[in-house]
Amino acid sequence: MERRKFLQTASLGIVAATTIGAPAIAQSQSTVKWRMASSFPKSLDTIYGGAEDLANRIKALTEGKFEIRVFAAGEIVPGLQVLDACQQGTVECGHSASYYYVGKNKAFAFDTGVPFGLTARQQNAWLYYGGGLGLMRSFFKDYGITTFPGGNTGTQMGGWFRKEIVSTADLKGLKMRIAGLGGEIMARLGAVPQQIAGGEIYPALEKGTIDAAEWVGPYDDEKLGFYKVAPYYYYPSWWEGGSTLSFYVNLKEWEKLPQPYKDAFEVAAAEANALMMADYDSKNPAALSRLVREGTKLRPFPKDIMEAALKAATELYEEEAGKNPAFKTIYEPWKKFRSEQNQWFRIAEATFANFMYGQKF
Repeated sequence: MERRKFLQTASLGIVAATTIGAPAIAQSQSTVKWRMASSFPKSLDTIYGGAEDLANRIKALTEGKFEIRVFAAGEIVPGLQVLDACQQGTVECGHSASYYYVGKNKAFAFDTGVPFGLTARQQNAWLYYGGGLGLMRSFFKDYGITTFPGGNTGTQMGGWFRKEIVSTADLKGLKMRIAGLGGEIMARLGAVPQQIAGGEIYPALEKGTIDAAEWVGPYDDEKLGFYKVAPYYYYPSWWEGGSTLSFYVNLKEWEKLPQPYKDAFEVAAAEANALMMADYDSKNPAALSRLVREGTKLRPFPKDIMEAALKAATELYEEEAGKNPAFKTIYEPWKKFRSEQNQWFRIAEATFANFMYGQKF
């Protein structure tokens, strides 16, 4: 609630200049009303809330002349059909995770994040200043959509398991809800990946339809109640080092917008992107403590699983780049960017973080 109030009364420094004079501009524009389909249930206030943040900010910037009504997963279309709804014009815009759609083309994964890829900060650097957003928009154009970064979860947890995992052998035949390319890599390690929308995971885990499930992290996972039916909580999510959520806009509808409304959308998207990461960082520590008190058993992924997964991921990327031009167009510059980022982060960020995290204050 504090974040929602903040959105109505203040602007982030990065966009303060854009808000000056907005009322005068809005008065001269026509009224526009859009619908936004979300891939997420309302109960997940942080990730679903990114869409509400966008809508509230746009409404404030345009003095109510540009309104976006947000619909949760299932209210207009199922959570995993948001991209299609935007492409087909069922809704003007959407909020989703692009790796849900790797069945159409594996290149979609880069818009969210790929296994052993970039952290949240690195992902933002790639999108905003490393050429990533231009590459993704060029790719999305073939689907009649333009895209905007719309939130980040940070490095996620590795998921909930009904039984302890001590080596790659324990992955054989394991049915796991896991999205994106992480699912294909798990399959190469012997698991059986399942693509299930967030609101449907708990009953599948409870009934034993699946043996394990990953979602986001402590705050969301606690809300979904996974700890009640799967006691082992693994980390880290090597397939989601910093996952970006995205706002999709149907290109034809985007082109109809007056320029001030386009500006308002971009400003609001940037704010929502920054706020979601801050929100998760503020809420996850306390949620993890509560989960441990409830009996959750924290476990790091065994080293052999991490190494085997990295090998499988690298093989997958090289194979896909060899047969998928769209994937290769994004992968080659992305790979160079990742290497440069890791060299820098290894020097200052990792050294400082490793020292600080080892302290007891």
